[in-house]
Amino acid sequence: MGLEEHMMFLEKMSQLIMSALPKAKHSSLFNDFVESEFFLIDGDSLLATCICEESLKQGQQLHFFYVIECYLMDLISKGGQFAIVFFKDAEYAYLSFPELLPLRTAFILHLQHNTTIDVQTEFSGCLSQGWKSFLEDSYPYYLMVADEGLNHLQTHLFNFLIIQSWSIKVNVVLSSGQTSNILRLYAYLMPSTCTNQTFFKENKKKIENAYKILIKQLQECRILALESLFGNLKWKHMMDEACETMSLLKQLWPEGSDIRRVLCVTSCSLSLRMYHHFLENRNRTISDQNTDIQEMESNCLNMMQEMEDLCKLHCLSVVFLLHSPLSQRACARFITSHWAKNIQTFLKMKKWCEYFILSNINVFEFWNLNLIHLCDLSDELLLKNIAFYYENENVEGLHLNLGDVIMKDYEHLWNTVSKLVRKFSVGKAFPLRTTKLSFLEKSPSPIKDTSKENIPNLGFIPMSCELVDMFVGDILKDLPFLKSDDPVVTSLVKQKEFDELVHWHSHRPLSDDYDRTKCQFDEKSRDPRFLRSVQKYHVFQRFYGSSLESVSPKVVVTQAVKPKSNFSVPKNKKAHETKAEIITRENKKRLFAKEEQKEEEKWNALSFSIEEEMKENLNSGIKNLEDFLKSCKSNSVKFRVEMVALTACLKAWKEQCRGKGESTKDLSIAVQMMKRIHSLMERYPELLQEADQQLIARCLKYLGFDELTSSLYPTQVVGDDIKEKKMDKYSVGMGPVRFQLQYMGHYLIRDERKDPDPRVQDFIPDTWQRELLDVVDNNESAVIVAPTSSGKTYASYYCMEKVLKESNEGVVVYVAPTKALVNQVAATVQSRFTKNLPNGEALCGVFTRDYRHDALNCQVLITVPACFEILLLSPHRQAWVKRIRYVIFDEVHCLGGEIGAEVWEHLLVMIRCPFLALSATISNPEHLTEWLQSVKRYWKQEDSTMGKNRNAGYCANSHKYHFRMKESYKVRLVLYGERYNDLEKHICSITDDDIYFDHFHPCAALTTDHIEKYGFPSDLTLSPRETIQLYDTMFQFWESWPRAQELDPEKSIHCKNKIVIKKLDARKYEESLKAELTSWIKNGHAEEAKMVLRNLSPDSVFSSGNTVKMFPLLVEKLRKMEKLPALFFLFNLGDVEERALSVRTSLEQKQAEKRSLKADKEAHDVTNKLRKVKKSIEKQKTIDEKSQKNPRKMDQRLIHEAEHTNLLRTLEKNLEIPQECTYANQKAIDTETLQMVFDRVKSTRKGEQLKALARRGIGYHHSSLNFKEKQLVEILFRKGFIRVVTATGTLALGINMPCKSVVFAQNSVYLDALNYRQMSGRAGRRGQDLMGDVYFFDIPLPKIGKLIKSNVPELRGQFPLSITLVLRLMLLASKGDDPEDAKAKVLSVLKHSLLSFKQCRVTEMLKLYFLFSLQFLMKQGYLDQEGKLMGFAGLVSHLHYHEPSNLVFVSFLVKGLFRNLCQPTRKGSKHFSQDVMEKLVLVLANLFGRRLLPAKFQDTTLKFYQSKVFLEDLPEDFNDALHEYNMNVTKDFASFLLSVSKLADMKQEYQLPLSKINFTGKECEDSQLVSHLMNCKEGRVAISPFACLSGNSDGDLFQPNTPNHVILRTIGINHTQAPVLWSKIFDNQGRRMPLNAYALDFYKHGSLTGLVQDNRMNEGTAYELLKDFALTIRSISVSLRELCENEDDNVVLAFEQLSETFFEKLNQV
Repeated sequence: MGLEEHMMFLEKMSQLIMSALPKAKHSSLFNDFVESEFFLIDGDSLLATCICEESLKQGQQLHFFYVIECYLMDLISKGGQFAIVFFKDAEYAYLSFPELLPLRTAFILHLQHNTTIDVQTEFSGCLSQGWKSFLEDSYPYYLMVADEGLNHLQTHLFNFLIIQSWSIKVNVVLSSGQTSNILRLYAYLMPSTCTNQTFFKENKKKIENAYKILIKQLQECRILALESLFGNLKWKHMMDEACETMSLLKQLWPEGSDIRRVLCVTSCSLSLRMYHHFLENRNRTISDQNTDIQEMESNCLNMMQEMEDLCKLHCLSVVFLLHSPLSQRACARFITSHWAKNIQTFLKMKKWCEYFILSNINVFEFWNLNLIHLCDLSDELLLKNIAFYYENENVEGLHLNLGDVIMKDYEHLWNTVSKLVRKFSVGKAFPLRTTKLSFLEKSPSPIKDTSKENIPNLGFIPMSCELVDMFVGDILKDLPFLKSDDPVVTSLVKQKEFDELVHWHSHRPLSDDYDRTKCQFDEKSRDPRFLRSVQKYHVFQRFYGSSLESVSPKVVVTQAVKPKSNFSVPKNKKAHETKAEIITRENKKRLFAKEEQKEEEKWNALSFSIEEEMKENLNSGIKNLEDFLKSCKSNSVKFRVEMVALTACLKAWKEQCRGKGESTKDLSIAVQMMKRIHSLMERYPELLQEADQQLIARCLKYLGFDELTSSLYPTQVVGDDIKEKKMDKYSVGMGPVRFQLQYMGHYLIRDERKDPDPRVQDFIPDTWQRELLDVVDNNESAVIVAPTSSGKTYASYYCMEKVLKESNEGVVVYVAPTKALVNQVAATVQSRFTKNLPNGEALCGVFTRDYRHDALNCQVLITVPACFEILLLSPHRQAWVKRIRYVIFDEVHCLGGEIGAEVWEHLLVMIRCPFLALSATISNPEHLTEWLQSVKRYWKQEDSTMGKNRNAGYCANSHKYHFRMKESYKVRLVLYGERYNDLEKHICSITDDDIYFDHFHPCAALTTDHIEKYGFPSDLTLSPRETIQLYDTMFQFWESWPRAQELDPEKSIHCKNKIVIKKLDARKYEESLKAELTSWIKNGHAEEAKMVLRNLSPDSVFSSGNTVKMFPLLVEKLRKMEKLPALFFLFNLGDVEERALSVRTSLEQKQAEKRSLKADKEAHDVTNKLRKVKKSIEKQKTIDEKSQKNPRKMDQRLIHEAEHTNLLRTLEKNLEIPQECTYANQKAIDTETLQMVFDRVKSTRKGEQLKALARRGIGYHHSSLNFKEKQLVEILFRKGFIRVVTATGTLALGINMPCKSVVFAQNSVYLDALNYRQMSGRAGRRGQDLMGDVYFFDIPLPKIGKLIKSNVPELRGQFPLSITLVLRLMLLASKGDDPEDAKAKVLSVLKHSLLSFKQCRVTEMLKLYFLFSLQFLMKQGYLDQEGKLMGFAGLVSHLHYHEPSNLVFVSFLVKGLFRNLCQPTRKGSKHFSQDVMEKLVLVLANLFGRRLLPAKFQDTTLKFYQSKVFLEDLPEDFNDALHEYNMNVTKDFASFLLSVSKLADMKQEYQLPLSKINFTGKECEDSQLVSHLMNCKEGRVAISPFACLSGNSDGDLFQPNTPNHVILRTIGINHTQAPVLWSKIFDNQGRRMPLNAYALDFYKHGSLTGLVQDNRMNEGTAYELLKDFALTIRSISVSLRELCENEDDNVVLAFEQLSETFFEKLNQV
């Protein structure tokens, strides 16, 4: 490869990465629930990103380490598990930056010696085999790497790393552009795609060659770099020199020393020797040119002395580091001058020498070398400070002593340097300066003055508000307050003046979100058309509900509330039975007898045909027999049927065994026989007669289970039948326990209670379900954690029924996380219950952001968290809130989610009534329950404080609302861990263009280390056959295993001699094996255990083929194995659609291949004939209309119509899809119902595509589908018509779509422990499948292991407050209909965040943030000093979804900027030009459509066709106003930080956060020079002392984009909580990140395709974002119209025009 070709190929790689950048999703790295799987960080990317930090000054090493440790500590505290990797080749990239070489080496050593982080340094480069193997073994979730290096060479190295990671399916996360909050870290994620993998495969050789050429170039650069400084000394010579210097020092200091002293003396001595060598070389060169030798030597001597002086100053600066604590160093003055040019060569040389020394540190591991302070080896800024003193102040006559301690230490260091140099004398330690050369450049203001920076008046505006006193009263006494005549107080914004100016009533109450949400039907309308649509809606909802569960609707009648019965105590039936009860009992008895007789007749009619079928085909006959058993209710009939089946099975088994001889037997007959025996023994023991027992014993004997035979029926039962010795011919060849566990695992009977519960009609509830019913009966609250489809939702419906029965006023609120789940639950409720309610009242209502229906006039409201919060916080909805009797939170683990999690918190703490919180996946439910119990204690106290009188009065006056029940404040925790059916896992691998399946044993996911540390994961369960497999493997790998006999399945105490082994017995046996394996590991037999686990693991499976291409084959294979219906989970929205379409295409191709040419010709002919017949019918119709009715002509017409019908039928048959070319089950649903479902999506965006897919039995489901489109897929899948669905994770969140199999068909960072459990839980339909199957397709083996063994993450609290929330809380407190109740709710939100539970410091911090919010709201004119709302507070709180954009928008409005912009085309017109509209969209897109692109993408050379892609800046006047707003907020926030800085824990502030290295100590007082250089104490109050080392001061808090690590970290508040909106955002490397112009681009061209093509957005995502943007415009438009009394106001008209046109454009797509 030539150089030009090489450069072109590197450019090609860059372009591939560049094209992936805009598609990178800015995602939370630790997903929704604060946990992380193992990932990797490229150390050089981390270094390159952090070194560019603006607040960090070059040469300030300790501050650099602080920045790095803050970042790593942040990752760890958020649950990050990672390793950092440094490649040897990466070192070459620093040749242009010699100052970074020792820093990089110190960084690696520091991480290795002073932290517990796993650091990998053994790989030469990213294309090495070792690195590839490491990635394949450890399989990280992603690799964090930079997209741009410090120079183009480093960028190329990063590009190779990115391309190589993609090639082996490892995703990439960019180290730049990251943002973080209390729980999460957001970064750009670039997934490994097929395109990327293919690129690597196709260009593998070119990539390897290009890498070799690049490394070769870098090696040549290294030779040149060294040559310019060290002449003929090569790399190896320098390494030897460094080693020699260290050895010599070891002799001088045998007792060892601190790394700072060691590096100081060795680097000084080595660099002086090298400089001497450098001057000698230069002299030699010059002497050849006949120059004056004497003068030349004099110059050399002079230059040597100058560098000796510099080294002396360096030694002194190191002594200062040793003796000055950080508290003192943080007060050092900051010298702004640069180093003089004539010392640059020596400085470079010194940095190289430091690098060579540090590279040899590990050679001296047996020397007592203290490496703790690797992070603080030198301080260049301190050295400049000392140099400045000696060059300027000392010369001018300022003579300050060093102090004894410092002087002695310095002398010791310099004498050591002198001894190490050896070859020449370096002069004495004093005086420090013997030459006059200026080391620093002259500068007009060399010292940065931080004391004079303008800091506003500190102090809080006083407030007189009871709520504020109640929450923060305890800390107010410690805070400074402003006097009433202070300018800050007197200048508080007076909104009235603005109102009068423009005829706006900003204080007018706005309609709330509830009023504005589109009402699906006008609830008061009597228009027949409306009534018809309502009726149609209810019919469909009932149909939808019936597809969800087959429960007959129940009519609920309101009853007087009776004291509850105690259901746990059985009633004595005979006692006090009334006459009526006796009659009822007798009637029931008669009815039952009648039913039994009917069923007996039915069986008599069917028995002959079923018995005959069993003789012909046992399996088919048994299936029909089991279908009969499902519908039969009579036990005596069921018993007879089972006996018939047993006899048939025995006969079939005997026949088979006689015929087969020694060949393999079909054990399925034996399985059926044992199934019948299980059923008879367990379900009908009381009906068994002696003859029946004899038959069972005979069956057991024939299966070879002699011990079981004799235990059941000791007398000889088979002797007359057959000779004993011939019995072996019939035996199954194994013991009864092994047979049952290995072949009947999923048929084993579950332990179920047999005693019915009078509260439940449809089934017999388990013990834990009864506990839930007790909770509801006692009006208690509960946290319920149970697996998917275990029946926990039943309690919700019981709770609804209870409230419906109590009265017509009580309300149950059901909170679901997604709109899809809301629709599903609403449909279920409507199909389950009916109730006659007064006019205008409804049983069930819905409220989501998109629409509402009967929301406040219903008894069961189904809603999403954000909408329920709107109702709870609305001051004038409090009367309705008081009607709430129960709240049900479904999928409550969303409390730990990324979006809207704090809303779940607010709801849980604001409700006064009892609640049920349901989830399948919480790992710390005890903590959650404890927190919720503390909230309930608060409400108990509040209720007693508010007083009984008030309650009594309230009830008397408000009896129409609800009957006041006895309040319970108890919160119970109900846990249940057992799944109804087992899940078995399988791995799909591609070999030779075919797909193979391997069973994956769950234990294969474990390692002995994992078991020793954490034990077996609580939800890692084995199916019975997997338990047998575990025993056999343990037996195989430890020959002398002492407990082998005891734990043999046949001898096990849990299963021995049991005819009926139950699921619980198998589970106990499984637990005993797990305990045994654990004891092996703990008692010295870990090697045997390792062998067991290794043997259970399948051979390393790697899909080499194209998994995308093979997807249709995978579906086809599952169909052949009868594993459909199946859900296929993918994580990329586009892929979900593409895979479904690829399956359809495959079926169409298959049909086309099967279809003959003759069939096509026939279809063509029939179509032509149809056309002709149709014409004839129309012609005949015209003739008939003209002439009188002629019987003959009428006959002619009938003939034509009959022919037409016949031809249509022929054509339909011709075009019918063959059964093997569709996955649809045509029998599952009738044509009429199918058409009804199809008609609902005829005008939706994806409707046609979904219908075409559905006809082939395929569907897809993701968040960007319309709810009608989702319902189509859900209904048809549940009905069994669609049997293949591709879906994203949205389907996993509670949606009722059970299936036979779940397939994970795409690896992703979003596939984590939580999602895995939610998704795999769908497999195995209760009542249909006894076992569920989970398949992994294209998921690496290490990842599968992690998913199975990882714990579900713990729930942790979010930062609960925002400025707008505080405003909404103040609105509720000041305007609530019931002030006492409103205040109690607000205090509950403020006091009970999950984040601050048991965390006093966090509580303190939240109080301070609350105070800051109040101060901000007062200064902005939204609150007065009494806490009452004023100004545009209503509009701000209305746009609460968009903080801080809502605050900025209102500030623009108040400034009159929109008034200036919105000028009509001509005076008096109400229409605005396209230019005005586009400018308005530009402003709104900068506020409400902010979607950042990675900074690097700005360098793209890609061509854009329709879109501009990069959003322009705001118009100048808006930009100025935004800057002014930001500066005001920043000043206030900085003042606030200064006020609260006294809460910082200074002990921690002087400590590195990760390594915990301490920089405290006694201040150096005996040195006048130290005191002089470090006396700048002012202006460094709220800044981290580490950041002060780089010259940062309080004044920097007022600068835009100040990084969080600059602020004192233990305050707990940082800049992310300041309500600022920077127009320009910069990433960690200081590059500007552009905004995506999708909203403006769409407004201009109206094309979604344009956004996909140019803006690189997914179509569904783009549509959702545009819809949100359009809703925001509409919300603003409606608000402005309500606030303005002038109908012709230009601003209002402009927003109305924009809203209309934007929705028009959106509706067209």
